Amino acid sequence: MADDGRHTGTRLDRLLRSGTPSVAAAALTATVALYMALVAFGNITDFDTNRQFVRHVLAMDTTFGDPDLMWRAIESPALQDAAYVAIIVWETLSALVLLLATWLWVTGLRRGACDRARRASTLGLVMVLLLFGLGFIAIGGEWFAMWQSSDWNGLDAAARNVALAAFALVVVHLPARRGGDR
Repeated sequence: MADDGRHTGTRLDRLLRSGTPSVAAAALTATVALYMALVAFGNITDFDTNRQFVRHVLAMDTTFGDPDLMWRAIESPALQDAAYVAIIVWETLSALVLLLATWLWVTGLRRGACDRARRASTLGLVMVLLLFGLGFIAIGGEWFAMWQSSDWNGLDAAARNVALAAFALVVVHLPARRGGDR
């Protein structure tokens, strides 16, 4: 035992070092990175499934049809597809930033320096928050009245994604503990 009462160099000590806020931040960043990579991959390899979702939301063709709102509808397939491709590009960029952040966490934890990882995680997680919070909840849900559709309503899924990214962002910014946890 060390003079301060801690076990040093034991398996227990090594195990307890893996229970730091930085390790939790790395794990959550990796989780969101993998999720976003799978979302982007799915949208690229199964392009038509979510393309239909985007087309119906933008066309507002399954909403209540209120004439006071329907002027917002985008019925051009070219514009709908452009919006969908933009979503896929944003998902892909978010995944890449978060994968980089995960790598920075892993290498930073070994060196005891996680500032770059924290910044990269923040950027990637904010990108996810913008996609699902601003893009799906605010614009899709309210502007295009997605909440009115029983068939093409992605608000619950978007809320889950916002909650996961927001929780991960909070953990990423937990203060470092003494003893080298950054």
